[in-house]
Amino acid sequence: MIRLGNITLKNNVIMAPMAGITDTAYRVLLEEMGVALTSTEMVSAKGIFYNNRNNHLILQTAENEHPIAVQLFGSDPMIMARMAERIAPGFDVIDVNMGCPVPKIVNNGEGSALMKKPDLAFQILDMMVRVLSPMPVTVKFRKGFDDKHVNAVEFAKMAEQAGVAAITLHGRTRAQMYSGQADWDVIRQVKEAVRIPVFGNGDIFSPEDAKRMIDETGCDGVAIARGAKGNPWLIRRTIRYLESGELLPEPTPEERKAMAVRHAELAVRFKGEKLAIPEMRKHLAWYTSGLPGAAKLRVEMNVINSLDELRDFVGKM
Repeated sequence: MIRLGNITLKNNVIMAPMAGITDTAYRVLLEEMGVALTSTEMVSAKGIFYNNRNNHLILQTAENEHPIAVQLFGSDPMIMARMAERIAPGFDVIDVNMGCPVPKIVNNGEGSALMKKPDLAFQILDMMVRVLSPMPVTVKFRKGFDDKHVNAVEFAKMAEQAGVAAITLHGRTRAQMYSGQADWDVIRQVKEAVRIPVFGNGDIFSPEDAKRMIDETGCDGVAIARGAKGNPWLIRRTIRYLESGELLPEPTPEERKAMAVRHAELAVRFKGEKLAIPEMRKHLAWYTSGLPGAAKLRVEMNVINSLDELRDFVGKM
């Protein structure tokens, strides 16, 4: 079992935060698949400070959704600490994003830009840990900013010194974004350098990938991300494989279609049809990937505007 401060995780498979994906509806599905920890999409500390009205959906949680992390991003230590303190009730973990590669985040000195400013990153983490104790603070970051500035090991030691409860490391630099191959060796180096739990992230698309990462790096657990898009079953299959060596079968086309409808129903429940259905179009594309005529289906699904239309569309597939 992995301990994050005062929390014990039931297994070593967590879901990495993903903007536009890990909303309340999707997290409900992941909980049902047995995930040890879910997280909200990343949310701006300044946005909370200035009462951005769009944040209420990101901070929304389902009933009895525990344990759950909320992921904050920002670059002002005081604002990060105080806004974390404000939203802490209802969450179990505060995760700090120091790895987002998106230009508008990086150009604002946030996300992976903080890997170039470890002193500032320490101030942020140290202040948050002090303010939130005993609530665990975790941090997610990357291999480095680019190939000339690979500092994951030093950054991990800094985070441990600041008092964070765990690290999630994505084995790519900011410059790589999501291209190329994740460097799992840097995950091994970080695991060997710190005593707190380390979750490896990057290129986990199957249960076998997860086990290979753990075997090769010694990391305590895995943080699944893009591999679970349209495939929440990856969580259950990975947990089972890591625990018993049993490889559960891939979901059938009928199971995928049924899950797409259930996902849509949950999304409408939490967000309302007007917001949920347009967002579900991308999820439909992922759920139907590889099915006969998938390319034609992606064109047709772009005109779906209601839950009934979505149910009809899936029923005719």
